[in-house]
Amino acid sequence: MKVSFLLLGAVLVGSLAATEWPEFRGPKAQGVVTAKDVPLAMDPAKNLVWKAPIPGKGWSSPVMSAGLIVVTTSVKAEKLELRAMALNAGTGKVVWEKALFEPSAEEAGSIHSKNSLASSSPLIVDGVVYAHFGHMGTAALSLQSGEVKWRFHDTYAAMHGNGGSPVLVDGVLIFSADGEDEALLRGLDAKTGKLKWEVDRKKEVRRKFSFGTPLIVEMDGEKVVVSQGSGMVGGYRPMDGKLLWWVDYGEGFSLVPRPVYDDGKVYVATGFMKPNLLAIRLKGAKGDITKSHVEWSANKDVPKTPSFVLSGDEIYMADDTGRLSCLDRKTGARLWRDTYKRKISASLTLVGNKLYAFSEEGQGFVHQVSREGAKELALSEFGEPVFASPIVFDGTIIVRSEKVLWRFGKKKSP
Repeated sequence: MKVSFLLLGAVLVGSLAATEWPEFRGPKAQGVVTAKDVPLAMDPAKNLVWKAPIPGKGWSSPVMSAGLIVVTTSVKAEKLELRAMALNAGTGKVVWEKALFEPSAEEAGSIHSKNSLASSSPLIVDGVVYAHFGHMGTAALSLQSGEVKWRFHDTYAAMHGNGGSPVLVDGVLIFSADGEDEALLRGLDAKTGKLKWEVDRKKEVRRKFSFGTPLIVEMDGEKVVVSQGSGMVGGYRPMDGKLLWWVDYGEGFSLVPRPVYDDGKVYVATGFMKPNLLAIRLKGAKGDITKSHVEWSANKDVPKTPSFVLSGDEIYMADDTGRLSCLDRKTGARLWRDTYKRKISASLTLVGNKLYAFSEEGQGFVHQVSREGAKELALSEFGEPVFASPIVFDGTIIVRSEKVLWRFGKKKSP
């Protein structure tokens, strides 16, 4: 029996070490997951493995690699501190915690009531954590020890705080820097933290601030960074930031939802005030493709904040008021509409045909979805707001609420 428990423990530890959730929206950056036996109900009395308090405030989503979960947060101690911290995925215990930046009140600025100073999700690549705080700085740390490798700090006038998360491609760390006065995309040397390039979006709009998270796609055998700003989405060359193609969508601003990609097409929401969802064909994209490559546009119940998911021929999305809908991927036609009756900011996660959503009021919803409709399977209560997206893998879901990181799943045998 003792040997069996030891083997079980080894399997659990091995499973955790092998699980990769390295960036916002998971291993493929799309919010779609292949995992087995993921809990539907999240009940502290029945299937809570552990919960860990997270100091301060941050809406950034947790990421995970090599058995460590990393989150960022802002803490008001003697000074305002922007921190990264790593927790053991098996126990929830803090492994390291590191203060990275101490922004002044002026630099932190006034943020939107729904935002935080730590809303950008970290990124983990090859044992390095990239913790990003928008206009207040970016840092690289060792995943295992928390040792700081470099810091980058080149501030700009932000509006409503920060939000977009970084990506890394071909040794370049890329993130949006769309502020009050300038709309920029930046690329840092991932090894040194030095600014490698910076490009202006060159789009005249009334409101330049946005919070887009780029997406890496492949076009004609080359990697391209799809990045949104106010009024436009473009495809950029990673090595130097050259704009290869773009689509103009007018005055849409304060971009938040991350694009999704499938079968040679990228799907983007166009931001405040009234967003559209655009399907953009990338084959042969060059220069201004607004009129030539936008296959369809949908304008009903499109989200301003939560990212959507695509699976097969269906797109599932929830707008900020909680209206859940399904679109046909090929035509943009709405197939059905339901509602969560709660405000939704956290991005959706699809596990097989189970759609997970979390509300600002602190509920977790699971629906079985298909082309025909949605059926509620579980409703969980966290007692505090949830703005972050979860980590999901076999038998487990890890959720960050306002003050707590929760792990639900099968409990270990005694």
